[in-house]
Amino acid sequence: MQRHICKDDRSPTAANRHCTTGPVSGHALPGLDSLEIVLGHPVAGDSWEGFVVENIMRAAPERTRASFYRTAAGAEIDLVLELPSRRLWAIEIKRGLSPKLERGFHHAREGLNPEHSFVVHSGNERYRKTEGVEAIGLSDLCREVSLT
Repeated sequence: MQRHICKDDRSPTAANRHCTTGPVSGHALPGLDSLEIVLGHPVAGDSWEGFVVENIMRAAPERTRASFYRTAAGAEIDLVLELPSRRLWAIEIKRGLSPKLERGFHHAREGLNPEHSFVVHSGNERYRKTEGVEAIGLSDLCREVSLT
């Protein structure tokens, strides 16, 4: 994954956090044999994040570049899509039905100035979260990115 560098921040940091094997392989581990156990496991959030990234990238047009953004000060965006048209989308990934955006997400958005900003959650509702940020379920976001 590539990283996007904010012009206002001289030392962004990046590390690949997304597993390409998907979350199912981790859920097949002994003792993780029900949805309740999986969702209560300490890796549930990371697993959800990997699942979301994998599905979005499968739906995205060819030549879409994926990265994430994190500044030295801790402002971050979980997934930044650079579409073939060179437009940027900022995507925050939250497990749960009431996603809460951290201050760092808004700060990072200011630096990147994406065309669209989303917080993808585990529900199906779509609504305006804050100014310039839309909350959206994974299936709707995959459909949206596939139409670009």
